[in-house]
Amino acid sequence: MAEVIAFNPGNYRYVRGVRQYSCGVAAEPGYRLERARFSRPLPLKEGFERIAAHLQAKGRPLTAFAACELRSPAPFTEEGFRAFNDVYIGTLKTWGIYEEGADNPVARSNVCPEFHKPAEPSLYAFSYTVVHEGAVPSFVVAGSAEALEGKGDYRDNCVRLGDISREGLSEKGRWVLGEMSRRMEALGFTWDDTTGVQLYTVHPIQHVMLQEMAPQGIARNGVDWHFNRPPVKDLEFEMDCRGVASECVLTV
Repeated sequence: MAEVIAFNPGNYRYVRGVRQYSCGVAAEPGYRLERARFSRPLPLKEGFERIAAHLQAKGRPLTAFAACELRSPAPFTEEGFRAFNDVYIGTLKTWGIYEEGADNPVARSNVCPEFHKPAEPSLYAFSYTVVHEGAVPSFVVAGSAEALEGKGDYRDNCVRLGDISREGLSEKGRWVLGEMSRRMEALGFTWDDTTGVQLYTVHPIQHVMLQEMAPQGIARNGVDWHFNRPPVKDLEFEMDCRGVASECVLTV
């Protein structure tokens, strides 16, 4: 079972992940997670400034920042992805969320639109905790593609590397669905608790929805299929999911 740890400054708990993000978060009792999406992705610096202002308006500390969804221009090389993460983590250090060598509690998805590509890595959406007595439990699971994380390069741990056949995509999908389930289980949730499921691929995956997702009830509220690529080259299929009671769009 994955290790779940309380991040008391943010009033949420997280599933231990890798340096750049946790595997998922859940609000502690007396709090709930809310999600806000920008009407268009904002460059990282501007996006973080808007997030800070939003949290202040909600009367919440910066440490309430619990999850984010990023958009990048194109898939990174392994080396480029590490360099990007150094920049991203810099803000979390400034906000008192992350210390080098310690866990990163913030969950994250980072994908690359095939159309309307941002000029630079940008913030698309974010989730945070607010005080809410008697709140229904809420959670956000970080994005995962078809590779085991924290075990070396993604390419070396990829399921059916380079195989985008019908069968290859099915196996990739099964692995990712299993990872989503494992992360939710660690936080105490199941697919029945989801209010949103997002899928990211540029390949035809209707058969995965029909054969792998629908029988598990994953599509009961629909599935948001984003025509996006995972953030690292050679990965083809990514998902994330959440169960939150409040979502809003911030006009920019």
